[in-house]
Amino acid sequence: MFSRRLFVFFLLPVLSLSAQTPPAPLTVENATQAALRQATAYQQALIDEQTAALDLTQSRAALLPRLRSSSTGTFNRPLHPGSIDPSFIAANATREYQELLGVEGSLDFGMRAAVARSRALLAAAHAGTEIARRALVRGVREAYFGLGLATAKRRSAEETLSAAEEFERVTALQQTGGELAEVDVIRARLQTAQRRDDVEQARLQEAEALAAMRVLTGIRAPEPLTVSDLNPQPTVMDIERFTNSATRPELTQAEQQLRAARSDVGVARAGRLPSLLYAIDQGFDSPSLRSSDIREHRGYLATATLDIPIFDWGVGRAKQRQAELKEQAAENQLNITRRDVEQQFVAAREEALTAIRRVDNARTAVADARRNVDISIARYRAGEAPILEVTDALTTLAQQRANYQQASFDFEIARAHLQEAAGE
Repeated sequence: MFSRRLFVFFLLPVLSLSAQTPPAPLTVENATQAALRQATAYQQALIDEQTAALDLTQSRAALLPRLRSSSTGTFNRPLHPGSIDPSFIAANATREYQELLGVEGSLDFGMRAAVARSRALLAAAHAGTEIARRALVRGVREAYFGLGLATAKRRSAEETLSAAEEFERVTALQQTGGELAEVDVIRARLQTAQRRDDVEQARLQEAEALAAMRVLTGIRAPEPLTVSDLNPQPTVMDIERFTNSATRPELTQAEQQLRAARSDVGVARAGRLPSLLYAIDQGFDSPSLRSSDIREHRGYLATATLDIPIFDWGVGRAKQRQAELKEQAAENQLNITRRDVEQQFVAAREEALTAIRRVDNARTAVADARRNVDISIARYRAGEAPILEVTDALTTLAQQRANYQQASFDFEIARAHLQEAAGE
């Protein structure tokens, strides 16, 4: 009777501990969309991009004349009582009223370069936003599949614990009937204690992974949050579609930063060249507000100032040389980024291929471990093997299940890394 119970238990799957219908699992896409709405580095990158866009607007506006209106009223003490001559020789009259409406602006050789710099920095900021988005997506995927791994390990640990508890119960009954020695019961009890500790550790890891997912997605307790099970059947076809031909945002960002650095050279060089300030106004400059005086003193006014740098103690040359060095550094960074991108793709592809082989190997090992448990139990029932063989088989099965789950998780992460390295 005892042997029949033991045999049936290890052949039948362990039933679920809960009969309640589980909530629908959260998909990776939904988790990603929820994370993108949270306050993260991605949101900060969006703000930086908007700031760069406003910088471009200001740079473009500097090329255009600015319309402005200027109203001025001045009173000067008369030079002598009853005199209309002002005390200050710079003033035109004791009372002076001025109203000018016109445009003003400046022209120099660095204005277009400044616009080009702002445009390049905006493109670099946009690429930075994409980099932050992909980093967030990668983090969400790692947390998502990490929670799936923790859940799978917890379930596996609970199944192994149930098997160990049943084995301990049957062993204890057999010992009570005089069929086994007490040492077999003690060893079965120790096996159960180890499996119970595994369950507690797995539950802790699942709780930590769940907390990380809630922080990323903003889904707060007690709202349920579950993810899909780890059950991949990976093949080489899953990764062959990824190529290194797409443009990575890291490369785009480095290229635009180089363009901005080159434009900075133009801006610094323009600081050593002449510049022109101009203003064109229409209005009046009158000693009173009487209509006759305003008509008499109404007219046009145009001014232009040419500024020619002569000597500045080497400041302009130092700024230009500094900009040239920054351009050289940006070019070096672009070359480094190109090599890094190539290396990341090669490494990610090899990581994915290795993960596929590991999953296949782990799947075969789990099947062998299950068969080993069945054989060990049968040998133990027939009196051909000690209880240690059964406990070792159960331990091996638990380890191989954990290896398979870890390999499945590593494949999902490797595929995510390869997708990112391919620029998708």
